[in-house]
Amino acid sequence: MTWAATTDNLTPTNNYSYACNEPGDGGVGARVCRTDNAQVSYYADSAGDNQLEAGDFDTLVNMMSAEYQPTDLSVSVTFSPSFSGSSETDIIYQEQGVPGSNEGITWCNDAAGTFECDQQYVRIEGAGSYTPGLTCHETGHAVGLLHGQNASPALGNQNSALGCMKKETSYGDRLGANNKENINGAY
Repeated sequence: MTWAATTDNLTPTNNYSYACNEPGDGGVGARVCRTDNAQVSYYADSAGDNQLEAGDFDTLVNMMSAEYQPTDLSVSVTFSPSFSGSSETDIIYQEQGVPGSNEGITWCNDAAGTFECDQQYVRIEGAGSYTPGLTCHETGHAVGLLHGQNASPALGNQNSALGCMKKETSYGDRLGANNKENINGAY
């Protein structure tokens, strides 16, 4: 296979080689980690304060199907999540406030190696903030994708080659060829 990506923006890169950390609930101080395998199960919180609204759940499922399923990742939604052990649900999506001016945040809950995580949390602001672009962006962090400044070679954070991994996403931003190439090369 010929490498066709514009830049390497999947951790680790020459410009980003921080080890995974587990910053705790809320993700303040989180580092980007990549999921620990190509079989990515995900769960949308369905009860309590972090529950996704029906429309946000639909946005998430449709985005995962359209953007991540066509990659070399095997993506599946689960309604019976596992929060411990060796086969934890890979990504837990929640709806709740996030720190500062961020609209979403992703953090590792169970580091599985220097750059890998067995379970990650994605938290996005509520009330319709689960847009396809933002959901694609935060999921990108959960599989290890980085912003442009951390790519190698570095790009501007709003470079169009970054697709939904631009620092500031738009409603309809898609994963894009560069990110797909990086995912397929790693998984």
